[in-house]
Amino acid sequence: MLSAFKKADYQNTAWFLLEKLIQLIVGAFIVPQIFSSLGATNMGELKYAMTIIGIFTPIFSLGLLDISIRDIIYNPKRTNAILSTSLFLQLGSWLLIFICLLIYLLFSADKSQFVLYSIIALSYLTRLTNIADYYLLATKRVKYIFVAKITSLIIITSLQYYGVQNQFDILYFAQITALDFIIQGIIYFLVFRLDEKIQIKLTRFSAIVARKLLWSSYPLIITQFLLYLYLSLDKIFIKYYMDNEAIGHFYSVKFLVITLTWNFGFAIINALYPAIANSYKNDKQQYAKKMAVLLKALSIYGLLIVVFYHLFGEFILSNYFNETNEESFRALKIFSWAPLIIFIGMIYEKHIINNNKIYKDAIRFAIGIVVNIAVSVVLIPRYGISGAAISILISHFVINIGYVFMDKESRRQALYLIGR
Repeated sequence: MLSAFKKADYQNTAWFLLEKLIQLIVGAFIVPQIFSSLGATNMGELKYAMTIIGIFTPIFSLGLLDISIRDIIYNPKRTNAILSTSLFLQLGSWLLIFICLLIYLLFSADKSQFVLYSIIALSYLTRLTNIADYYLLATKRVKYIFVAKITSLIIITSLQYYGVQNQFDILYFAQITALDFIIQGIIYFLVFRLDEKIQIKLTRFSAIVARKLLWSSYPLIITQFLLYLYLSLDKIFIKYYMDNEAIGHFYSVKFLVITLTWNFGFAIINALYPAIANSYKNDKQQYAKKMAVLLKALSIYGLLIVVFYHLFGEFILSNYFNETNEESFRALKIFSWAPLIIFIGMIYEKHIINNNKIYKDAIRFAIGIVVNIAVSVVLIPRYGISGAAISILISHFVINIGYVFMDKESRRQALYLIGR
């Protein structure tokens, strides 16, 4: 089974997993302390603000990550033009959204959140440094991404710990988000200047390249916008039916499941995607073999997450997070099934990107939004954050498994992979 990928692919994956392991250790140390310092209500307020701004992430990024990586792999001679044009496109998009947001905040009836929302929106400008990731991922230089992210993580964690010790407010922790990507950008700049094998130059904006990129990515923009809206519905409904404190409690559940465990599977998929995309272009049989291996491996990992949190979830919540309650324990056990289902959907998404049938993502996430809303309005008022966890789980199943088997072509391909 391991022979499906090359040694370099596993080396890339090892760098990604090491990064996530360090993030897990650091996150397990600092996040409960931030939660305890701010309290569930303030943590909920911060996460809600980040969620609202985060809905616009696909418009900031224009869905260019996977498209740019794919095009660099397929057309390496056009790397400079692809990276430069992607950067200018995202800069223009951010500027437009930021101006619209400022106008809305200035004329909004509730101006109390102006500073918080502005800081979070500004942090997305600093995320443009992620353009370096496109090249480093496409050329399998993942170790540089590891160095940048871990160096930034150490600095940011130190600042967060300082904030906890001095009982700083949520604005301090919001500002740190922007600093994270600035540090990474400085490291990427030094890498590109010092590594003689990297020949990257910022060129002029290319209208031809821009049209090609946007033509390929516009389905992803729509899809990812629907995805982010879909992923934000739980917080929006919890805020509407309950309060910021409930959002804070649900954040502790999502932190354990998503940040500490799901992220490992996410890292594996992203690390191996360049090899998968290359196989799709050159060897369809090898491509199918790699997809089957990835599907089986992550299904096993997803089941291990479920077992882990059913056995130890209550102990972790009660010992590392203050203000936890019985409802948080129930929500954690329910939500622990989410990674298993999401992994299947993520692998499917990479497949339809390679097939250039991204419109299917838009369809399934639109279905997911309808299902999530319908279930949330029934379950959240009655069962609180446990209802939110059930709503997410049901909608995840519909879009990540149900849709695959409802779509004739996808069903045939899925059954073929399962049978390998």
